[in-house]
Amino acid sequence: QVQLVESGGGLVQAGGSLRLSCAASGSIFSINHMGWYRQAPGKQRELVADIFLDGSTKYADSVKGRFTISRDNAKNTVYLQMNSLKPEDTAVYYCNAESSLGPLYYDYWGQGTQVTVSS
Repeated sequence: QVQLVESGGGLVQAGGSLRLSCAASGSIFSINHMGWYRQAPGKQRELVADIFLDGSTKYADSVKGRFTISRDNAKNTVYLQMNSLKPEDTAVYYCNAESSLGPLYYDYWGQGTQVTVSS
């Protein structure tokens, strides 16, 4: 089992910045990669950014150049630095971790944190 606790959401004006944090606990050793997803009202949940064991990252086209995903292995925490925020970034942001035990894969989710960008 992996537990994820997010923090850092809030209300910000367009052009502003926020940093989200996701602290993982439990079976940390089993995690393959972690990422951030978001879900806006009436829309499907979408991948924002992913970070893998080798440190490589992947971003949605809509956030490239504005968002940065990083991790602190000592703190078992993944961050999402969001700069130049736009109203269309408004959504509930969820931390995700994929873990594996032998041939089995598991997806874990945080409780979500609201990000609201005003115009």
